[in-house]
Amino acid sequence: MRSSKSTILAVAIGAAIVSGTTVAGGRSAEVLAAIEAGRAQYVTGELIVQYAAGASAADRDAIRRGLGAHRLESLRDGVDLVKVPVGLSIANAIRALDGDNAVAFAEPNWVYTHSATSNDTYYTNGSLWGMYGASTSPANSFGSGAAAAWAGGKTNCSSAIVGIIDEGYMFSHTDLAANAFKNPGEIAGNGRDDDGNGLVDDVYGWDFDGNNNTVFDGTADDHGTHVAGTIGGKGGNGAGVAGVCWDVKLMGAKFLGSRGGTTANAVKAVDYFTDLKVRHGLNIVATNNSWGGGGFSQALADAIERANQQGILFVAAAGNSAVNCETADCYPAEYANANVIGVASITNTGAMSSFSSYGATTIDIGAPGSGIWSTVPVASGKGKNATVGSGYASYNGTSMATPHVAGAVALYAGTRGLAPKTAADAAAIKAAILNSATPTPSLNGKVVSNGRLNVSGF
Repeated sequence: MRSSKSTILAVAIGAAIVSGTTVAGGRSAEVLAAIEAGRAQYVTGELIVQYAAGASAADRDAIRRGLGAHRLESLRDGVDLVKVPVGLSIANAIRALDGDNAVAFAEPNWVYTHSATSNDTYYTNGSLWGMYGASTSPANSFGSGAAAAWAGGKTNCSSAIVGIIDEGYMFSHTDLAANAFKNPGEIAGNGRDDDGNGLVDDVYGWDFDGNNNTVFDGTADDHGTHVAGTIGGKGGNGAGVAGVCWDVKLMGAKFLGSRGGTTANAVKAVDYFTDLKVRHGLNIVATNNSWGGGGFSQALADAIERANQQGILFVAAAGNSAVNCETADCYPAEYANANVIGVASITNTGAMSSFSSYGATTIDIGAPGSGIWSTVPVASGKGKNATVGSGYASYNGTSMATPHVAGAVALYAGTRGLAPKTAADAAAIKAAILNSATPTPSLNGKVVSNGRLNVSGF
């Protein structure tokens, strides 16, 4: 026999299906509006449900049975990813759960995509304009000024770790291998979960899309590899590119696959780095998030806040839709969490990139994002003789602007020996980044700082 809660919920579902206009309040209304307007993609039939703090195991079971749903996985205690039956729309499932005292919130499993299109060589030949400054050689006054910081001796940021939440990245790339961080809690290749986080041999990170420890899957992981090179391509080695932070440590959490990424996997990726910091004391100062899409997600906002409480900045791409984020969705860059730094893109002439989204109160700063050279994997040979090697390419996107800022966070923290552990620590670093921004006409009234990234004074 059904519990009374299951029966009540089944009635609510019926009402929602009949009317299609059940009133929802707060964030539920915002989520439903995004679904109904078709503004964002989500995984068909999948719903993220966070139960209320006082909900019993029986309540949770009754909710699932009332929906006719089954649990796919638990994202964390009290948060389930469930599969609803064919014929029940996600919108109607949310309407039915809205106002249920045993449910804190329910939302779609949104789909995200990355924001890019298609004595170090690329520095000396004039290609790496995003690292230049007005007084460097080569020079570009609209670059980040990282080279001026290097000239001042600020290259040692090896104490800082940046998490790359993206595709995988090629940790064996000749310009990245020296900076590829290995999880100190894992013994490679022993087939055991040495550090007790539920993941076996997560030495270089974890693939949440494929649910395995193979965090680099070949040439399709070019976007994540490109991002990595801008943050921490090995500088001063006479080859390739130089990242903003020459010897920062990089670690991957792959959640973008061939079909994009989901909210569920994004939450797990963010929590992965937070857990590493909490349980192992790793000095993770920021995550780079060059992706976007979907509507508001309370589950993701909560994960970002958990990172905030541990002093981890969440650096995010504004997106390539050329929209005003004051009136359009630009998640995750526009989440209100204090540790979020939303990044717009500029060109080498100081103009806002034509593709870049922006927002006077939602996006924080601009950074180089057009014509950015960085590391990529390249294929050679065919069939059984095919191999993946180290290469370089120029990409455009707010995805390319974002790692300039993530690298700047690492440079600021690393060269000062900072180990942020609290939300106040993260706020202080964010303030330093925004307060040092150079006023830029194309960004005036378009981003919080009214300016572009400037690390020359770091």
